[in-house]
Amino acid sequence: MAGAKLDPIDRMILAELQADGRMTNVELAKRVGISAPPCLRRVRTLEEAGYIQGYHARVDVRELGFEVQVFAMVRLHRQNEADLRAFEDRCRAWSLVRECHMLNGEIDFILKCVAPDLSTFQSFLTEDLLAADNVDSVKTSLVIRGAKNEPGVPFDVLEARYRAEP
Repeated sequence: MAGAKLDPIDRMILAELQADGRMTNVELAKRVGISAPPCLRRVRTLEEAGYIQGYHARVDVRELGFEVQVFAMVRLHRQNEADLRAFEDRCRAWSLVRECHMLNGEIDFILKCVAPDLSTFQSFLTEDLLAADNVDSVKTSLVIRGAKNEPGVPFDVLEARYRAEP
């Protein structure tokens, strides 16, 4: 199982940092029940191992003027590895695309896009996404409202799974 080499303290560190990445190392150490120096060593080890990929502020997109959020379902003409990688590289270059996930089934990719207004998204859609090499079709769904937006993983489910193991 992925993550099995992490001990309970490592998982507690990750859970605490996922909930509040701005806390000091001293506060983190206190919350997980160890002293500050080994806590800092563990955090650095978790960073180096790739369990912690960065620290980010969670911003309110609508408050910042990004009124339009859209999910775009993209089908490609060709799905060989070189074409898939080329499309992923193109998605990384488009600033309106905030997430890009390859799927199995009828749709090859789903993109989460944000834009300040509908005309900006429409320009991106027609001039960039639909015009991109290898794009066969795009279906879009405009987000009306969000009910949940939780980053990370549910550590309570992970811990329950570890407790259930023999």
